[in-house]
Amino acid sequence: MSEMTSSSPLRGLLSAESPAVATAGVQLFADALREQAVTVVEADWQPPMEGTEAHLAAVMADVRRAEANATAYARMTAAGAELCDVKQAKDALGLERGTFLHAGPPIEWERMSGPLKGALIGAVLFEGLADNAEAAEKALAAGQFAFEPCHHRDAVGPMAGVVSPSMWMYGLRDEVHDAWSWCSLNEGLGKVLRYGAYGPEVVDRLHWMTDVLGPILQQSVRATGPFDIKTILAQMLQMGDEGHNRNRAGSLMLLRELLPGMITADAPSSDIAEAVRFSGANEHFFLNLGMPACKLATMAAHGVPGSSVVTTMARNGTDFGIRVSGTGDQWFTGPANTPEGLFLGDYGPEDANPDIGDSAITETGGIGGFAMAAAPAIVKFVGGDVAFALQATQRMYEITSGEHPMFQVPILDFRGTPTGIDVVSVVRTGILPQINTGMAGRVAGTGQVGAGLVTPPAECFPAALAALAAAVPERT
Repeated sequence: MSEMTSSSPLRGLLSAESPAVATAGVQLFADALREQAVTVVEADWQPPMEGTEAHLAAVMADVRRAEANATAYARMTAAGAELCDVKQAKDALGLERGTFLHAGPPIEWERMSGPLKGALIGAVLFEGLADNAEAAEKALAAGQFAFEPCHHRDAVGPMAGVVSPSMWMYGLRDEVHDAWSWCSLNEGLGKVLRYGAYGPEVVDRLHWMTDVLGPILQQSVRATGPFDIKTILAQMLQMGDEGHNRNRAGSLMLLRELLPGMITADAPSSDIAEAVRFSGANEHFFLNLGMPACKLATMAAHGVPGSSVVTTMARNGTDFGIRVSGTGDQWFTGPANTPEGLFLGDYGPEDANPDIGDSAITETGGIGGFAMAAAPAIVKFVGGDVAFALQATQRMYEITSGEHPMFQVPILDFRGTPTGIDVVSVVRTGILPQINTGMAGRVAGTGQVGAGLVTPPAECFPAALAALAAAVPERT
């Protein structure tokens, strides 16, 4: 069982005036005690994941682990995140023509999901590398273009996460650890590239974002920035956002910072007005800044020998992958689960693609599904109820290294959000990280079909644990 926390019901036994018994496992034992008028506290316990006992013993005996996890957690929570620039991907990331980034772990065209294929088709059309969708798909299938995960270039992308050289990206800097992370601009909701749509309206919007929105945002940030995104994240949690699927307050606070520089930009007044209107009407405008902010935090925690803290959770619509601080750049993958939740219009479960996107970096950094208690209204978008939102956050404390000193949950008496997923705790308790997410249509070109709740495939964590066990130094 995981270490007892200050909120654990077992702590009450230490000061109970009447005799009490803590039970775990078989319900029959607890019921028998209650029949004898004994106070019973039932612990939520289950055996560790099957077949992990030896690896658990090895990793938990690693003398480096406690200090390594404390270091990873300290780095994660200390990392800064300032919006310092807006650039095209070819300049920000050195992205070459004909190379495309995507969300999740590495994957080949043949195994790609419908929305990822659709987004790549749209990106090829946007870059002018094919005349129509059929030609784009044929060229992609023939291996004429290169694919690479966003994470391999310290970037993140929501949903399909496709980035092409001409797309504009936000650049965030962590001054504490001298690092940068990047994310594309948000297109809004509906039929958009990140959900796998690639029709003329999608490509036209991308061209407008490249020709108008990107340059105006760049002028604003360079003239009036940098802007502290980490502070906005802390504030929005106090205002009913959780930073993944609810970003209303964050988007308005961001627009407040950007607006002075936008309205004085060197551009036609009609372009400025449209850029402001588009940004203000987009409730997920902030998401594409919260994601690289969390990426900077997890980058800071990565690469600590002996640490079992998760530093990446990402999905490509086929595979779900994690990376761990103490195991370098190795991915541990399993089949992505399909979210369960609420659907748009006439769409239903049969229309939904398995989980997709780099946006689970928010949960990896301690917000999103881990902060649902701060945003109970999120259940109207992803399903569940208010009680579930509260329980989800409280459950995540059982699998994390600590509580975030800046990201706080008002309804839990301003307790810090659970931060720093620990592979060992996940395997010991069987509790999987809670993610809330959008749902893309499984058929390329469909777009968004809903939003819901999902967890990673369980097998990612025993695989990571095995790698950690193999890396434990031999005692001399």
